[in-house]
Amino acid sequence: MADRYDTSQLPEDQYEPGSNGTVLRNLLGITDPAEMELHETAELWVVQGKLFEEVSPDQSFTVADICQMHKSWLGNIYPWAGVPRSVNLSKDGFNFAMARVIPTLLDEFEAKQLRPCTPCRFSSNDAIAHALAEVHVELMLIHPFREGNGRLGRLLATLMALQAGLPQLEFSDMIGFRREEYFAAVRAGLDRNYQPMKKMFSDVIERSVWLWNEQ
Repeated sequence: MADRYDTSQLPEDQYEPGSNGTVLRNLLGITDPAEMELHETAELWVVQGKLFEEVSPDQSFTVADICQMHKSWLGNIYPWAGVPRSVNLSKDGFNFAMARVIPTLLDEFEAKQLRPCTPCRFSSNDAIAHALAEVHVELMLIHPFREGNGRLGRLLATLMALQAGLPQLEFSDMIGFRREEYFAAVRAGLDRNYQPMKKMFSDVIERSVWLWNEQ
């Protein structure tokens, strides 16, 4: 009898032949992880530039918008881009939301985080940092896509910051030497504790503004 929980035949849970299980099956036939990273980064820069021009200060983001962003970014690479995942994911022993509850969680995310926090036009950096933190943490806990959740979350945060009149956000510290602190801040969100991530976003905002003023 076939295991109805077996996901190995789903396109999003297969790896490119010849990649030794290091690169997901893709439309380009790429087998090298470094080459794939270059392609994903190049596509991200393209869609980011377009969104910077298209997103208006008064846009309230929806789950459909986020799915479209993901598809616009990775649609030339993965056939499942823009579609919430059907497989369970974990990282370093931490389990993200079960795939079967993602549709329900995304509905709640839109109602409880996206609608109250976007458009992100709050009057203080403290309020902006809280909005960015809450939206980012909840999106990361859901981890709706098979690939690219972190980068998509940072893109969404940057679009929200631009709505608030801030410069493009600079995340090098968050994804660099503060990476473990960042993961801990995401995990704190399991208890609706957004303060650790709010502190990180406050620092990101401060550094981004400083860099902008130095230009």
